[in-house]
Amino acid sequence: MKIIPLKEGNFSASKTKDFTLLTDENFDTVKGIKMSVQPFLIITANDYILLDAGIGWKNAEGKTVISELLEKENIKPEQITKLLLSHLHKDHIDGSIIRNDNDFQPAFPNAEIYVQKRELAFAMENKGNPSFDFDTLEKLISLPNIVWMSEDQGEIANGISFEVVGGHTPFMQVFWIRENGETVFYGADDLPQESYLKYHLAYKSDFNGRKAMELRLKWQKEAADEQWKILLYHDLDKAVIQI
Repeated sequence: MKIIPLKEGNFSASKTKDFTLLTDENFDTVKGIKMSVQPFLIITANDYILLDAGIGWKNAEGKTVISELLEKENIKPEQITKLLLSHLHKDHIDGSIIRNDNDFQPAFPNAEIYVQKRELAFAMENKGNPSFDFDTLEKLISLPNIVWMSEDQGEIANGISFEVVGGHTPFMQVFWIRENGETVFYGADDLPQESYLKYHLAYKSDFNGRKAMELRLKWQKEAADEQWKILLYHDLDKAVIQI
């Protein structure tokens, strides 16, 4: 199993969920919550698995950062077989489509896209919430290769399991990928940064901060006992840690 972090950059997110790329020049002056946006590609014997799709950030030439990073690894977007979405906030789904003038296309045309039905229902009940990009979301769910998920937990394929845990959003789901005795865990925004394991806090930015905190305590013990590799989507400095 190979883990490839696909870091789009470090950003500042305003209260209205506008993202500003952080640089050496503006790091100390830009207001907002500082975070990375860092999807992960997991390559197994059977699949190229993308964990969340990022924000679709583009470089100065107008090319998406993720496609550029994949190119450096000699991987084409067409090779991605599965896109697993933890939840539907804009910084986790906007990279799933590419806009062309008045049209759009899937960024990963051959990937099955796994979406939790109840998370979509929650999003649609919150029109106007700046955490969601409803234009992108409506385009995403119109794609023909959506796999709708409704179970609380289960296996997506051999070695790929999920659980709907809530916390950050009511129906956020997390993923485990296991192969050859190795376990990779993606806790998405319930465990987005290493500091969340050091400071046991209930964050107001979460739908249910106490539940997210309790989940982290549980995962921390399991990760130590079973030697998980933990993927950190929003950590400014780190991508993968092992307790």
